[in-house]
Amino acid sequence: MSTQRIAVLFSVFLLLIVVAVFVLKGQEVVAPVNVDEVTTPVDEVRDTKNILDLSNQSLIAMPDYVLEATQLEVLNLSRNNISETLPAEIRFLTNLRVLDISHNSFTNVPAEVGQLTELTELNLSYNKLTGLPHEIGNLQKLQVLDVRGNEYSETDMEVIRAALPSSTNIITD
Repeated sequence: MSTQRIAVLFSVFLLLIVVAVFVLKGQEVVAPVNVDEVTTPVDEVRDTKNILDLSNQSLIAMPDYVLEATQLEVLNLSRNNISETLPAEIRFLTNLRVLDISHNSFTNVPAEVGQLTELTELNLSYNKLTGLPHEIGNLQKLQVLDVRGNEYSETDMEVIRAALPSSTNIITD
């Protein structure tokens, strides 16, 4: 593992330490706190929340620990500098309802995204995608698919559009 990747992972680890989840009127709200105020081990915090917002963190790769957070319902990796593809192991995040990888430099999306059958929102906008996996069409609960700002194949989109429910809002340029 490169020094730069270790530094990024360490930064993300520190970010987890300074974030706590509060429940207000039945809604989860993420609020920053001082490191000294965190009394719960990081693993317990990670296991008890279903939302992970790693947006705007200058990440160059998705942290490996994300794949261990199998209870995640919302994963936001938007507005980073990630150019690697999502790992195929993303399929193990079976509870995901929202996946936002917008505003990165992804060039492709793994077919395994099509196994995230609980997804209702998939935001792939403003990356460098040149193709889309047809397996996105397997996402029968998908309500919103945002692919703006990419150079994907229209043929791919036609296959996906035909397989998705007609109620799915597909946002294109």
